[in-house]
Amino acid sequence: MADVPENAPEHCPGTQSESAGKVSACQGCPNQNICASGLPQAPDPAVEEIKERMSSVKHKILVLSGKGGVGKSTFTAHLARGLARDENTQVAVLDIDICGPSIPRVMGLEGEQVHQSGSGWSPVYVEDNLSVMSVGFLLSSPDDAVIWRGPKKNGLIKQFLRDVDWGDTDYLIVDTPPGTSDEHLSIVQYLSCTNVDGAVLVTTPQEISLMDVRKEINFCQKVNLPILGVVENMSGFVCPKCKNESHIFPPTTGGAEKMADDLKIPFLGKLPLDPRIGKCCDEGTSFFEEVPDSPATQSYLSIISKLRKYCQKDGQTESSMDCS
Repeated sequence: MADVPENAPEHCPGTQSESAGKVSACQGCPNQNICASGLPQAPDPAVEEIKERMSSVKHKILVLSGKGGVGKSTFTAHLARGLARDENTQVAVLDIDICGPSIPRVMGLEGEQVHQSGSGWSPVYVEDNLSVMSVGFLLSSPDDAVIWRGPKKNGLIKQFLRDVDWGDTDYLIVDTPPGTSDEHLSIVQYLSCTNVDGAVLVTTPQEISLMDVRKEINFCQKVNLPILGVVENMSGFVCPKCKNESHIFPPTTGGAEKMADDLKIPFLGKLPLDPRIGKCCDEGTSFFEEVPDSPATQSYLSIISKLRKYCQKDGQTESSMDCS
Protein backbone atom coordinates (compact mmCIF):
# COMPACT_ATOMS: atom_id res chain seq x y z
CA MET A 1 0.00 0.00 0.00
CA ALA A 2 1.25 3.46 -0.90
CA ASP A 3 0.20 4.94 2.46
CA VAL A 4 2.30 2.52 4.53
CA PRO A 5 5.59 4.14 5.68
CA GLU A 6 8.77 2.15 5.00
CA ASN A 7 9.57 2.09 8.75
CA ALA A 8 6.12 0.76 9.66
CA PRO A 9 5.68 -2.55 11.50
CA GLU A 10 4.25 -5.61 9.79
CA HIS A 11 0.44 -5.54 9.32
CA CYS A 12 0.35 -1.71 9.38
CA PRO A 13 -3.19 -0.70 8.30
CA GLY A 14 -1.88 2.38 6.48
CA THR A 15 -1.82 6.03 7.47
CA GLN A 16 -5.12 6.77 5.68
CA SER A 17 -7.03 3.91 7.29
CA GLU A 18 -9.69 4.59 9.92
CA SER A 19 -7.78 2.07 12.07
CA ALA A 20 -4.49 3.97 11.78
CA GLY A 21 -2.76 4.16 15.15
CA LYS A 22 -5.50 2.15 16.87
CA VAL A 23 -4.95 -1.54 16.12
CA SER A 24 -2.57 -3.96 17.84
CA ALA A 25 -0.08 -3.79 14.95
CA CYS A 26 0.41 -0.08 15.77
CA GLN A 27 1.69 -0.74 19.30
CA GLY A 28 5.27 0.52 19.60
CA CYS A 29 5.36 2.17 16.17
CA PRO A 30 7.06 5.61 16.35
CA ASN A 31 4.24 6.98 14.14
CA GLN A 32 1.37 5.72 16.31
CA ASN A 33 0.36 9.00 17.97
CA ILE A 34 0.42 10.95 14.70
CA CYS A 35 -1.66 8.32 12.89
CA ALA A 36 -4.21 8.09 15.72
CA SER A 37 -4.63 11.89 15.75
CA GLY A 38 -5.74 11.95 12.12
CA LEU A 39 -3.16 14.64 11.29
CA PRO A 40 -0.95 14.34 8.21
CA GLN A 41 2.17 12.36 8.98
CA ALA A 42 5.26 14.49 9.47
CA PRO A 43 8.85 13.34 9.98
CA ASP A 44 9.89 12.98 13.62
CA PRO A 45 12.06 16.05 14.34
CA ALA A 46 14.24 13.83 16.53
CA VAL A 47 15.65 12.17 13.40
CA GLU A 48 17.41 15.40 12.39
CA GLU A 49 18.50 16.09 15.98
CA ILE A 50 19.99 12.60 16.21
CA LYS A 51 21.68 13.05 12.85
CA GLU A 52 23.41 16.13 14.24
CA ARG A 53 24.43 14.35 17.47
CA MET A 54 25.69 11.30 15.55
CA SER A 55 27.77 13.40 13.16
CA SER A 56 30.75 12.95 15.50
CA VAL A 57 30.40 9.14 15.46
CA LYS A 58 32.23 7.63 12.49
CA HIS A 59 30.92 4.06 12.49
CA LYS A 60 27.70 2.53 13.86
CA ILE A 61 27.30 -1.24 14.17
CA LEU A 62 24.15 -2.99 15.40
CA VAL A 63 24.42 -6.45 17.01
CA LEU A 64 21.24 -8.41 16.26
CA SER A 65 19.73 -11.87 16.51
CA GLY A 66 16.20 -13.14 16.30
CA LYS A 67 16.99 -15.58 19.11
CA GLY A 68 17.63 -14.90 22.80
CA GLY A 69 20.51 -16.49 24.68
CA VAL A 70 22.90 -16.73 21.73
CA GLY A 71 25.46 -14.33 23.20
CA LYS A 72 24.68 -10.92 21.65
CA SER A 73 25.70 -8.97 24.76
CA THR A 74 28.82 -11.10 25.20
CA PHE A 75 29.76 -10.51 21.56
CA THR A 76 28.99 -6.78 21.84
CA ALA A 77 31.23 -6.45 24.89
CA HIS A 78 34.09 -8.36 23.27
CA LEU A 79 33.76 -6.45 20.00
CA ALA A 80 33.98 -3.17 21.93
CA ARG A 81 36.89 -4.31 24.09
CA GLY A 82 38.70 -5.66 21.04
CA LEU A 83 38.35 -2.41 19.08
CA ALA A 84 39.41 -0.42 22.16
CA ARG A 85 42.67 -2.39 22.44
CA ASP A 86 43.97 0.34 20.14
CA GLU A 87 44.24 3.23 22.61
CA ASN A 88 43.84 5.71 19.75
CA THR A 89 40.38 4.33 18.92
CA GLN A 90 37.36 5.74 20.77
CA VAL A 91 34.64 3.12 21.27
CA ALA A 92 31.14 3.43 22.77
CA VAL A 93 28.51 0.81 23.59
CA LEU A 94 24.78 1.58 23.59
CA ASP A 95 22.64 -1.04 25.31
CA ILE A 96 19.03 -0.86 24.08
CA ASP A 97 17.97 -4.15 25.65
CA ILE A 98 15.56 -2.17 27.82
CA CYS A 99 14.05 -5.11 29.72
CA GLY A 100 17.24 -7.15 30.13
CA PRO A 101 20.25 -4.81 30.31
CA SER A 102 23.26 -7.04 30.95
CA ILE A 103 25.98 -4.81 29.47
CA PRO A 104 26.70 -2.98 32.78
CA ARG A 105 27.54 -6.31 34.46
CA VAL A 106 29.52 -7.67 31.51
CA MET A 107 31.57 -4.46 31.26
CA GLY A 108 32.23 -4.30 35.01
CA LEU A 109 30.08 -1.20 35.54
CA GLU A 110 27.25 -2.52 37.70
CA GLY A 111 26.17 0.09 40.26
CA GLU A 112 27.44 3.04 38.22
CA GLN A 113 25.17 6.00 37.50
CA VAL A 114 24.70 8.43 34.62
CA HIS A 115 25.64 12.07 35.18
CA GLN A 116 24.28 15.15 33.47
CA SER A 117 26.54 17.78 31.92
CA GLY A 118 25.98 20.93 29.94
CA SER A 119 26.27 18.96 26.70
CA GLY A 120 23.93 16.11 27.73
CA TRP A 121 24.11 12.80 29.56
CA SER A 122 27.65 11.56 30.12
CA PRO A 123 28.22 7.87 29.35
CA VAL A 124 29.99 5.69 31.92
CA TYR A 125 33.62 4.88 31.11
CA VAL A 126 35.34 1.49 31.33
CA GLU A 127 38.61 2.93 30.03
CA ASP A 128 39.57 6.35 28.73
CA ASN A 129 38.60 5.21 25.22
CA LEU A 130 35.66 2.90 26.04
CA SER A 131 32.28 4.22 27.23
CA VAL A 132 28.85 2.68 27.86
CA MET A 133 25.23 3.84 28.10
CA SER A 134 22.46 1.54 29.34
CA VAL A 135 19.08 1.69 31.06
CA GLY A 136 20.80 -0.41 33.73
CA PHE A 137 22.49 2.77 34.98
CA LEU A 138 19.07 4.34 35.57
CA LEU A 139 17.70 1.57 37.82
CA SER A 140 17.90 1.70 41.62
CA SER A 141 18.72 -2.03 41.69
CA PRO A 142 19.87 -4.52 39.02
CA ASP A 143 16.91 -6.69 40.10
CA ASP A 144 14.35 -4.01 39.18
CA ALA A 145 12.02 -5.06 36.35
CA VAL A 146 11.43 -2.63 33.50
CA ILE A 147 7.75 -3.06 32.59
CA TRP A 148 7.24 -0.75 29.64
CA ARG A 149 5.16 -0.74 26.47
CA GLY A 150 6.61 0.18 23.10
CA PRO A 151 6.16 3.99 23.14
CA LYS A 152 8.13 4.38 26.37
CA LYS A 153 10.93 2.17 25.05
CA ASN A 154 10.95 4.25 21.89
CA GLY A 155 11.24 7.44 23.94
CA LEU A 156 14.25 6.20 25.91
CA ILE A 157 16.09 5.02 22.79
CA LYS A 158 15.45 8.43 21.24
CA GLN A 159 16.83 10.10 24.37
CA PHE A 160 19.95 7.90 24.41
CA LEU A 161 20.74 8.79 20.80
CA ARG A 162 19.85 12.48 21.00
CA ASP A 163 20.88 13.49 24.54
CA VAL A 164 23.99 11.43 25.34
CA ASP A 165 27.25 13.30 24.76
CA TRP A 166 29.02 10.66 22.65
CA GLY A 167 31.78 13.07 21.66
CA ASP A 168 34.24 12.14 18.92
CA THR A 169 33.73 8.40 18.65
CA ASP A 170 35.18 5.97 16.12
CA TYR A 171 32.78 3.08 16.77
CA LEU A 172 29.32 2.97 18.36
CA ILE A 173 28.27 -0.64 19.03
CA VAL A 174 24.54 -1.10 19.70
CA ASP A 175 23.45 -4.14 21.71
CA THR A 176 19.84 -5.11 21.00
CA PRO A 177 17.28 -7.50 22.52
CA PRO A 178 16.07 -10.60 20.66
CA GLY A 179 13.42 -10.26 17.99
CA THR A 180 12.29 -7.74 15.37
CA SER A 181 10.00 -5.47 17.36
CA ASP A 182 9.80 -2.11 19.14
CA GLU A 183 13.46 -1.52 19.96
CA HIS A 184 14.62 -2.63 16.52
CA LEU A 185 12.16 -0.42 14.67
CA SER A 186 13.11 2.56 16.83
CA ILE A 187 16.89 2.21 16.47
CA VAL A 188 16.64 1.70 12.70
CA GLN A 189 14.35 4.70 12.26
CA TYR A 190 16.41 7.07 14.38
CA LEU A 191 19.72 6.06 12.81
CA SER A 192 18.29 6.06 9.29
CA CYS A 193 20.04 9.30 8.27
CA THR A 194 23.35 8.67 10.04
CA ASN A 195 24.98 6.26 7.56
CA VAL A 196 24.90 3.10 9.67
CA ASP A 197 27.63 0.65 8.65
CA GLY A 198 25.29 -2.28 9.22
CA ALA A 199 24.37 -5.20 11.45
CA VAL A 200 26.23 -8.21 12.77
CA LEU A 201 23.93 -11.20 13.28
CA VAL A 202 24.81 -13.62 16.09
CA THR A 203 23.57 -17.20 16.18
CA THR A 204 24.41 -20.60 17.60
CA PRO A 205 24.89 -23.66 15.34
CA GLN A 206 21.58 -25.48 15.88
CA GLU A 207 18.54 -25.06 13.64
CA ILE A 208 16.29 -23.81 16.46
CA SER A 209 18.49 -20.69 16.54
CA LEU A 210 19.05 -20.38 12.81
CA MET A 211 15.33 -20.32 12.04
CA ASP A 212 14.93 -17.14 14.13
CA VAL A 213 18.07 -15.55 12.70
CA ARG A 214 16.61 -15.98 9.23
CA LYS A 215 13.71 -13.81 10.41
CA GLU A 216 16.23 -11.19 11.55
CA ILE A 217 17.89 -11.30 8.12
CA ASN A 218 14.47 -10.75 6.56
CA PHE A 219 13.92 -7.79 8.91
CA CYS A 220 17.23 -6.23 7.84
CA GLN A 221 16.30 -6.63 4.19
CA LYS A 222 12.86 -5.08 4.70
CA VAL A 223 14.26 -1.98 6.43
CA ASN A 224 17.30 -1.75 4.11
CA LEU A 225 19.78 -2.29 6.93
CA PRO A 226 23.10 -3.59 5.53
CA ILE A 227 24.26 -6.95 6.91
CA LEU A 228 27.97 -6.97 7.74
CA GLY A 229 27.94 -10.69 8.39
CA VAL A 230 26.96 -13.63 10.57
CA VAL A 231 28.86 -14.93 13.59
CA GLU A 232 28.37 -18.49 14.84
CA ASN A 233 28.76 -18.36 18.63
CA MET A 234 29.17 -21.41 20.91
CA SER A 235 30.57 -23.27 17.91
CA GLY A 236 32.11 -26.30 19.57
CA PHE A 237 33.83 -26.61 22.93
CA VAL A 238 37.60 -26.61 23.14
CA CYS A 239 38.88 -28.26 26.32
CA PRO A 240 41.32 -25.90 28.09
CA LYS A 241 43.40 -28.91 29.18
CA CYS A 242 43.68 -31.26 26.20
CA LYS A 243 42.54 -28.81 23.47
CA ASN A 244 40.18 -31.44 21.99
CA GLU A 245 36.99 -30.05 20.46
CA SER A 246 33.46 -31.39 20.92
CA HIS A 247 30.14 -30.04 19.63
CA ILE A 248 27.74 -29.16 22.45
CA PHE A 249 25.25 -27.72 19.94
CA PRO A 250 25.52 -29.84 16.77
CA PRO A 251 24.97 -27.97 13.49
CA THR A 252 22.25 -30.37 12.32
CA THR A 253 21.41 -28.33 9.21
CA GLY A 254 24.92 -27.14 8.42
CA GLY A 255 25.18 -24.28 10.90
CA ALA A 256 25.59 -20.57 10.32
CA GLU A 257 28.19 -20.94 7.59
CA LYS A 258 25.83 -22.91 5.34
CA MET A 259 22.96 -20.53 6.12
CA ALA A 260 25.11 -17.52 5.17
CA ASP A 261 26.21 -19.24 1.96
CA ASP A 262 22.62 -20.12 1.04
CA LEU A 263 21.42 -16.55 1.66
CA LYS A 264 24.48 -14.94 0.03
CA ILE A 265 25.55 -12.92 3.07
CA PRO A 266 29.06 -12.74 4.60
CA PHE A 267 30.12 -15.28 7.20
CA LEU A 268 32.49 -13.67 9.69
CA GLY A 269 33.59 -16.72 11.67
CA LYS A 270 33.00 -19.19 14.49
CA LEU A 271 33.49 -18.58 18.22
CA PRO A 272 34.12 -21.69 20.33
CA LEU A 273 32.71 -22.16 23.80
CA ASP A 274 35.10 -21.42 26.64
CA PRO A 275 33.78 -21.45 30.24
CA ARG A 276 36.25 -18.71 31.09
CA ILE A 277 34.28 -16.31 28.84
CA GLY A 278 31.28 -16.68 31.16
CA LYS A 279 33.48 -16.19 34.21
CA CYS A 280 34.95 -12.97 32.79
CA CYS A 281 31.48 -11.67 31.88
CA ASP A 282 30.19 -12.33 35.41
CA GLU A 283 33.22 -10.57 36.88
CA GLY A 284 33.19 -7.72 34.35
CA THR A 285 36.77 -8.33 33.23
CA SER A 286 38.38 -8.52 29.79
CA PHE A 287 38.61 -12.07 28.44
CA PHE A 288 41.34 -10.91 26.07
CA GLU A 289 43.55 -9.87 28.98
CA GLU A 290 42.65 -12.77 31.27
CA VAL A 291 42.99 -15.59 28.71
CA PRO A 292 45.03 -14.28 25.75
CA ASP A 293 46.01 -17.79 24.60
CA SER A 294 42.47 -19.17 24.29
CA PRO A 295 41.31 -20.29 20.80
CA ALA A 296 38.23 -18.12 21.43
CA THR A 297 40.44 -15.03 21.85
CA GLN A 298 42.05 -15.63 18.47
CA SER A 299 38.64 -16.20 16.85
CA TYR A 300 37.28 -12.97 18.34
CA LEU A 301 40.29 -10.97 17.15
CA SER A 302 39.96 -12.40 13.64
CA ILE A 303 36.28 -11.38 13.43
CA ILE A 304 37.03 -7.94 14.88
CA SER A 305 39.78 -7.45 12.30
CA LYS A 306 37.33 -8.25 9.47
CA LEU A 307 34.79 -5.75 10.80
CA ARG A 308 37.41 -3.05 11.23
CA LYS A 309 38.65 -3.55 7.67
CA TYR A 310 35.09 -3.34 6.34
CA CYS A 311 34.36 -0.11 8.21
CA GLN A 312 37.62 1.51 7.21
CA LYS A 313 37.77 0.48 3.58
CA ASP A 314 37.76 3.28 1.01
CA GLY A 315 34.64 4.01 -0.95
CA GLN A 316 32.32 2.29 1.52
CA THR A 317 28.76 2.08 0.21
CA GLU A 318 26.39 4.28 2.20
CA SER A 319 23.33 2.83 3.87
CA SER A 320 20.18 2.92 1.73
CA MET A 321 17.81 3.25 4.69
CA ASP A 322 14.99 5.75 4.20
CA CYS A 323 15.33 8.92 6.29
CA SER A 324 11.64 9.75 6.14
